Amino acid sequence: MILGLDISTSITGYTLLDADDGTIIECGHIDLRKEKNFFEKASLVEKKLREIDKASKTWIHEIYIEQSLQSFRSGFSSAHTLSLLSRFNGVVSWLCYEIFALEPHYLAASSARKLCGIKIPKGQKAKKVSLQFVVDNVPGFEVQYTRHGNPKAGYADRSDSYVIAKAGWIREREEIKNTD
Repeated sequence: MILGLDISTSITGYTLLDADDGTIIECGHIDLRKEKNFFEKASLVEKKLREIDKASKTWIHEIYIEQSLQSFRSGFSSAHTLSLLSRFNGVVSWLCYEIFALEPHYLAASSARKLCGIKIPKGQKAKKVSLQFVVDNVPGFEVQYTRHGNPKAGYADRSDSYVIAKAGWIREREEIKNTD
């Protein structure tokens, strides 16, 4: 089984994929927006990871995490936000290591989308295009919408965690193929 994570201090998405055929076993999110304390947020993620560990009938053998942003982009995250996200990513990565006894692999979001065949047209928002791709191409991936037709909170994070997990699965298949 493969675990994919899209880590954020507001909503963390997670996906479990079958390691053999890459199908979704479970896909969800952990809403951390109401919790203001950094360590309480980490505790909520830890609780979910421990639930996943207890519930998994077959052992998770790989963990893929979306790499945290490494540089500034005009109009995006501040230095404080980037620092906070990197710290949280590190804490959750450590939790994964402690709970599953596995060192996580990190994938950049753009590389993961490319491996999954998701093309982002110039000028369009990557999260929105990626979510629509997953909705259109992944059986069993469902989204709930607001009355205004927008995806409810957490579904883009679920989609991102799926893309990370699937890209990890594809990468594993390519490595197996290259060693044969």
